[in-house]
Amino acid sequence: MPEISEQEFNQQRLQEVNEALGSGMFVYVRKLLHNLPPYDLALILESSTAKSRPVLWQLIEPDNQGEVLEELSEEVRKGILKSMRPEKVAAVAEGMDVDDLAEVLRTLPDSVYREVLNSMDSQDRARVETALSFDEDTAGGIMNTDTITLRPDVTVDVILRYLRLKGTLPEATDSFYVVDRHDRFIGAVSLSALVTAKTETVVSNLIDAEIEAVPADMPETDVAQLFERHDWLSAPVVDENRRLLGRITIDDVIDIIREDAEHSMMSMAGLDDEADTFAPVIKSTSQRSIWLGVNLITALFAVAVSSQFEELLSILPILAILNSLVPSMGGVAGNQTLTLVIRGIALGHVGDSNARSLLYKELAVGFLNGVIWAFLIASFVALWKQDLMLGGVIAFAMLMNLTVAGIAGVVIPLLLKKLSIDPALAGSVILTTITDVVGIFAFLGTATLLLQ
Repeated sequence: MPEISEQEFNQQRLQEVNEALGSGMFVYVRKLLHNLPPYDLALILESSTAKSRPVLWQLIEPDNQGEVLEELSEEVRKGILKSMRPEKVAAVAEGMDVDDLAEVLRTLPDSVYREVLNSMDSQDRARVETALSFDEDTAGGIMNTDTITLRPDVTVDVILRYLRLKGTLPEATDSFYVVDRHDRFIGAVSLSALVTAKTETVVSNLIDAEIEAVPADMPETDVAQLFERHDWLSAPVVDENRRLLGRITIDDVIDIIREDAEHSMMSMAGLDDEADTFAPVIKSTSQRSIWLGVNLITALFAVAVSSQFEELLSILPILAILNSLVPSMGGVAGNQTLTLVIRGIALGHVGDSNARSLLYKELAVGFLNGVIWAFLIASFVALWKQDLMLGGVIAFAMLMNLTVAGIAGVVIPLLLKKLSIDPALAGSVILTTITDVVGIFAFLGTATLLLQ
């Protein structure tokens, strides 16, 4: 029997849940959902219609709802939280990681958010308020406060006895953080070093001085790059006075990487990375109309350029047929460069120090591609229409547009980045306008000079 993929299995399970739900078999649906991990439950919710979600949410075990909320996209989470009373949100939030709980609270209306905070005990409230005091896209905003701290003058024997009494360790614990009496970070001791050391060893002799503390205001993308560079499993977070605030673990970093990838992919289409696939029609229409409107305005520039050559197009109809070819090739070539540069910026590979080298490289690539494809298309058109001059016109336009596309693909994202505008969101629209205008003007302008 052939094995089915994970995606096919998820679709089969979703179909089974929907069919049972449609038949009113709620007890059976509850049983189907009971043993599923939080990620799979979140996947089912996100893959269901907005009408089905409230029913499915009620059928999920209350003990699992907090973990499911952590896995949901922001738009879907908002829809579910909107229908819940503050005391119910507070009950669901019990046991959630501080960073995930802070993310959930940020999506609530202010009045509900205050009620949820007030319903917590003082210790949990203080932890959440600490996380909420930082921007959500910084190290402080994604950290957890579930750290075990050590003093440098304590022996291994004392620590091991304490850990046995405690009984459990925070998830993803690979190190313990050493602090002074003012909670200032000194260093870290790995779990492996602690359990293999002699019992009389003092903690100060086990400190790994190479472990770096992450400033609380560091952007989360920079944090992800540090984890990648050093192969960390966790990292301490400190304030401006080096007081230990919490820690970031590898699962948080994986979420950042995934969100960045989704953001880049969705932004290239002018969409929100948290967009709900099954959002109501009116909401989806309004979200997409904004960038469709921007694209229409920019497209009108290309139309305006074409209109200047209306008389020429009426005399030589073949030009109208070939007119879309040059802008199309330029758009494809430019978007290849644009995507490469945006990825390089996101990974930290591209910056002021090497931007010029990249520009020269892409200029050369654009020119070489221009030469190759100009020769091929010119040969085709010349043979097709038995007109060498027409072939030469389209060859020149192709060379010009592919060269400009290479330059624009580098310059646009770098310039937008300096202006604090997301290159993935606005870059494609600007690039398409440039390649359309340059392609049309180069083709029809050259034809006006040489073919009339």
